[in-house]
Amino acid sequence: MADAPPPSHSPSSNDPGDPGAPHALPASARWLPAGTFAGEVALVTGGGTGLGLEISRGLCALGATVAIASRNPEHHSALLNEAQARGWNAEAHVLDLREAPSVRSTVEALLERHGKIDLLVNNAAGNFVCPAERLSTNAWRSVLGIVLDGTFYASKHVGRAMIAARKGVILNVVATYATGGMPGVVHSASAKAGVLAMTRTLAGEWAPHGIRVNAIAPGPFQSDGAARNLWPDPAVEQRIVESIPLGRFATRDEVAAHSLWLLSPASAYITGENFVVDGGLTAASSRLWNPGERLERRPRKDG
Repeated sequence: MADAPPPSHSPSSNDPGDPGAPHALPASARWLPAGTFAGEVALVTGGGTGLGLEISRGLCALGATVAIASRNPEHHSALLNEAQARGWNAEAHVLDLREAPSVRSTVEALLERHGKIDLLVNNAAGNFVCPAERLSTNAWRSVLGIVLDGTFYASKHVGRAMIAARKGVILNVVATYATGGMPGVVHSASAKAGVLAMTRTLAGEWAPHGIRVNAIAPGPFQSDGAARNLWPDPAVEQRIVESIPLGRFATRDEVAAHSLWLLSPASAYITGENFVVDGGLTAASSRLWNPGERLERRPRKDG
C-alpha cells in the first residue's frame, strides 16, 4: 500500500561547481533539449532499479517531478539520494501493483498532491527462467499480477485523470519475446503479450482524448537482475551476445534514451506502436543466410 506522506526532495543547488548540480545530465537525457519535461508529473512503476531507475533519472534531469512506486522501500534510496544531491524533484511510494485498491489510492494521493499526472511508465516486472511444466501456479499468478494486472490498474486510474485533462502519455515496457515468445519464460512472455495488446487497444480508445500509448521492447541489455535471473552462466551470456548482429548488449542508458524520446513531444504523432531496441536480434532470428557464406546452386535433377 502507499506510504503517507511520501518522502520527497526539492531543488537544493544549481551551482555549476556542485558535482550534484542538474547540468550533469545522465547519459539517457543528453539527446533531448533541457527542460523537455519541465512542469510535468510522471509516475514510474518499478522506478527505483534497473531500467526504471534510468528512465526516472532522465525524466528528473529534464525537469519532471517523478514519483516512483515499488514494493520494496529499499529500492527507493538510489533515486531519492541522487535527487537530493542534484536538485531534482522526486518522491517514492510503497506499492504492490497486484492490489487494485492500493494502486487507486496511490494515484489519488499523487493527484491530490500535484493536481495531475502527465506521464505514466509501466515498467514494473518480474521474470526468471523456468520450464513451463515446472512453473508453479503462484509463480504464474505473481508475474501476471505484477505485469499484466498492474499495468492495467495503473493505466486505468491514471488514464481517468488524463482523459479529464485531455492529454497524457503512457509508455509500457514489454520485451521482444512479447511477439515471438521464448522458451523458459512463458509467464513473462504471456504477460508482456497481454500488455502489448493493451497498449494498442488503449492507444485507439484514448487517442480522441489526446492520450498517446506506446510500448518499448528491449532485447537483452545490461542489468544485474537479468544477469542473475536470465543468463547467470557466462557461456549462455556469450551465446546471446553472439546472436545479436551488433555484437553486444544494449546499455540501460540506451534503452532509457529511447523511452524518454517516446515520452517526449518529439514523438507527438506516434501512438499504438511497439518500439524494438534489440541490436537487430529479432531481424536476424529467421535468416536463411549468414553473411560471409558462399552459396552454391544445386544442379538441376533434369541435367
